[in-house]
Amino acid sequence: MPLAQAEIMQPSQPQPLAPGYSDLTFTAPIPGTYKLPVLGQASDGNVLDSEGHAITLHSLMCNTAKPEKIVLLNFIYSTCSDINGCPLATAVFHKIKNRLEKAPELASHLRLITLSFNPEHDTPERMKEYGATLQGKGVEWHFLTTRSEQELQPILKNYKQTAEKIYDAKGKFTDTFSHNLRVYLIDQHKQLRNIYNTELLHPDTLIGDIKTLLQPEAKLAEPASSNPEKSALYSAGDNKLSYENKGYQTNSISLTRRTGQPADLLKTITQPPLGLSPVPVPENNPITAEKINLGRKLFFDRRLSINNTFSCAMCHIPEQGFTSNEMATAVGVEGRTVMRNSPTLYNVAYMQSLFHDSRESTLEQQVWGPLLAHNEMANPSIGTVIDKIKDSPDYDGLFEKAFDKEPSMETIGMAIASYERTLNSANSPFDRWYYGKDSKALNAKAQRGFQLFIGKAQCNQCHTINKEYALFADNNLHNTGIGYADAMTDKPSNPSQRVQVSPGVYVEVASKMIDSVAESKANDLGRYEITQNPQDRWRYKTPSLRNVKLTAPYMHNGSIATLREVIEFYNRGGIANENLDPLIKPLYLSSAEIDDLTAFLEALTGDNVQELVSDAFAAPVGDSD
Repeated sequence: MPLAQAEIMQPSQPQPLAPGYSDLTFTAPIPGTYKLPVLGQASDGNVLDSEGHAITLHSLMCNTAKPEKIVLLNFIYSTCSDINGCPLATAVFHKIKNRLEKAPELASHLRLITLSFNPEHDTPERMKEYGATLQGKGVEWHFLTTRSEQELQPILKNYKQTAEKIYDAKGKFTDTFSHNLRVYLIDQHKQLRNIYNTELLHPDTLIGDIKTLLQPEAKLAEPASSNPEKSALYSAGDNKLSYENKGYQTNSISLTRRTGQPADLLKTITQPPLGLSPVPVPENNPITAEKINLGRKLFFDRRLSINNTFSCAMCHIPEQGFTSNEMATAVGVEGRTVMRNSPTLYNVAYMQSLFHDSRESTLEQQVWGPLLAHNEMANPSIGTVIDKIKDSPDYDGLFEKAFDKEPSMETIGMAIASYERTLNSANSPFDRWYYGKDSKALNAKAQRGFQLFIGKAQCNQCHTINKEYALFADNNLHNTGIGYADAMTDKPSNPSQRVQVSPGVYVEVASKMIDSVAESKANDLGRYEITQNPQDRWRYKTPSLRNVKLTAPYMHNGSIATLREVIEFYNRGGIANENLDPLIKPLYLSSAEIDDLTAFLEALTGDNVQELVSDAFAAPVGDSD
């Protein structure tokens, strides 16, 4: 089991030891016969060595005062009891250390770094004690911690290393963590070259990779070439990857260069893509091309906000899956904080309820929520929106043509809803394989993932699949523990906070100063806020999994960055609390099975995504005069 879950549950059968404890079951490739691609830049961070000296991670990776070395970095906490968690990483490092003692030339090119993610317990003195029996002659092994959780969190975030405190049903910290085992291989240029998990961590493979990086004739592997501008058109141009480094470069492009072609959006309703059922259309708002075109214009019009700067599309960004890949939770007009993640609008026509807490039942009603919310588009009244549209010459006659009526609360909602109902996307590789009976449409890995999806992983209990179509959602709400942990976790109190002001540049700002201008984060209780039923605490609506590869970050609060991490979260059984949904249980998936399941989810991307995005780029953005 790759996750440190043994501390909060007892499997009915003995936990098998990870491969790193025994001999390799296959012949490792010869060093230098393969390449390790650059996965990104290794992040920096403020840490303490075992003597209590303040240093940075980068100072141990590349420093003119020290020889440039390859680094193996792992995160642990010293009291971890999961045999396949932190103890495995330490055991593999110890085996490598023992081999390096007999290979001084190789040892001179390598540093081992062990960093604790429990600074409250693992002080410099504790880390020194932890490492005392592990150190070896001629081998450089550093045991580090941080001054506080405040200094630790940016490091964990940048390395995508999860480490969640485990609380009991009363909200008390149990002194244990739920975490993913990760070991990072970093070359002499501070570039990530490999990441090892429980299934892949073995001293033979690590040493082989180190020797490969040391081959003198091997050139540094470069990331796959791409056209940044083309990439930015259909993804987040400013995705913040490696944003912690000063060398960060954005791929964002100007609005004037985001050009597209209008599409026949009505076709997605009259001829739904393979894998979707007929599109539900309310009797009182039949679809017409005139309504769609008007709704599209309203959706992208920044004048529909209090200061003419913010449109619907600025939270539901077309090239970012009609959500926002760049932000965990939405940000409204003037940078006002929204406490939840922007849900995708792909296939929203099929949703029986809307918002993460299911507080609305129709798209026509839903659109007025963000239009009037103080922290979203902040219009002071319904009449303000209507009057602004009536006073805009470019809307003259459009409502009359679409509805035979003037702009009103009703017709504005109907128009925007009509556009949103056209954002239907399917005919994915899965659809062509499963519904279209094309045996070659889905690769073997994704097919194995599908069997896990409907079998061992039990994903289809909430993300349903029917014989003729699949929404991959049950239109229900569930408590996974994410909301509970967010609300009940103690927030560290520090006199100052580390704030990033630009790529690779951080400053310490007094917490009192931040508090003076910041809005206090309200606890999010999920569906309970609508029903006041205690059983609804931290229950949130099941999202559709269609196009899920495009809609990171995940969960109602955007707290999980990647699909694999989402699967790993469910693999360890969510987060325990008194209202945890009974469907959420540990899955005991292997790392290879998680890979297969991830591949299946990535095969749910519709084939018309670029067409819908291109159509969005052709829409006017509503500039003020």
